[in-house]
Amino acid sequence: DAMLSTRLAIELLVLTATRSGEVRLANWSEIDIAAKTWTIPAERMKMKEEHVIPLSDRALQVLQEAKALDNDCLIFPGMRPGRPMSDMTMSKLVKELGYPVDIHGFRTSFRTWVQEQTNTAHEVAERALAHKTTNKVEAAYARSDLFEKRRKLMDAWASYLNDDPAKVVQLR
Repeated sequence: DAMLSTRLAIELLVLTATRSGEVRLANWSEIDIAAKTWTIPAERMKMKEEHVIPLSDRALQVLQEAKALDNDCLIFPGMRPGRPMSDMTMSKLVKELGYPVDIHGFRTSFRTWVQEQTNTAHEVAERALAHKTTNKVEAAYARSDLFEKRRKLMDAWASYLNDDPAKVVQLR
């Protein structure tokens, strides 16, 4: 019985391994359907750095379904017109479904899956989570956002979530 916006927001959060605030405040202007990307501006990111997320086909389908919510600005509107959903909305639904987890734990699930089920490089997984390296020397030389590797990773994650093991590739 949950609102469609809440269900879709949770699914996009899981598919993109993002934080709840990033999803709740997501704006249509951040989405590029043709490029299959979601660009979250620096001011909404924990590390205060713009983050471009490659969108899997399923993430694009979720966004297409969200268009039915008919909101000009916010992708996942709250109960009041023009207002984002509250920060407890997604957590409440997950708890009501019987899962004793925190919504942020889906990022942990993603990271654990990457570590245990793929051979993805550490820096690719960390960049997918929008984490910065704390090693200043390494950061000075590692300037790539590893976008194409992250695209492959997010596609494999979506396939895994969709229980489609034939499409989950060994990532290098």
